[in-house]
Amino acid sequence: MSHPEPVARRMYDLVEPIGLIPYFADESDEALMALGLRNQWDAYFAGRAAPFGRSVPAEVIHAIFYNFAPGEVARHLPKVWELTTPEAALAARERGCVAGMRRILGDLADDPGVTRAGELLLKAATSAPVEGRALFAAVRTLPVPEEPVARLWHAATLLREHRGDGHTVALVAEGVGGTECHVLHALSAGIPANEFGRVWHLPAAQLAAVVNGMRDRGLIGSDDRLTDSGRATKERVEAMTDRLAEAPYNALSPTELKNLVADLEPISAAIRATLPW
Repeated sequence: MSHPEPVARRMYDLVEPIGLIPYFADESDEALMALGLRNQWDAYFAGRAAPFGRSVPAEVIHAIFYNFAPGEVARHLPKVWELTTPEAALAARERGCVAGMRRILGDLADDPGVTRAGELLLKAATSAPVEGRALFAAVRTLPVPEEPVARLWHAATLLREHRGDGHTVALVAEGVGGTECHVLHALSAGIPANEFGRVWHLPAAQLAAVVNGMRDRGLIGSDDRLTDSGRATKERVEAMTDRLAEAPYNALSPTELKNLVADLEPISAAIRATLPW
């Protein structure tokens, strides 16, 4: 007997494309780079870490973001705050993301469904408790935009960071480290670790040490593929992530959830058709 798909998993499929706009729509990077930042990773860390302000050390951001290799965060923070301010970065990021969404959605950007989806997503996002979710809590402190496209993007960002904080909890519970989680994901998708976008750039010896450590724990076999234990670990991480991501959607009635899905489907489909999903 098949089990119904968790609500959080279905919503992830619909919300995640909107949450990925800052990382795949050129307008976001362009708006941030116009502030004087040096490269796309400056733009990434300035935009995503800005809710914490300029005084939080790189080591803390590294712990919160979780999935970067040692030293990667410190190459950009706090340097970016010598080039711009958190307030300017937040404004540029929102401006660029709205421009990117409007380009991708075209006429759909002004459809009433965008406004309706933004309101319901915001209701869901702001209902969730912040305890234990540092990045979600930081984004919750930001003003909510009034413009409908910006409001929808902001709500999706809240939910993305809420889910991401829960995903970190799941990884920690399974003893999967920050770099290891990329290897686990890559191999689960049939991609060799040294070809996966988030870790292929690491020095070969550093990546090999990560893979060997996972092999020693029985997660990876001698064929460089996930073992049964590795696949089971991945499945437990995803199941716990879904479970921890359910809370926001409990604030919506069945009718509201149904309407939200209906409004998000064409928006998500349009973004998926454009971004390298």
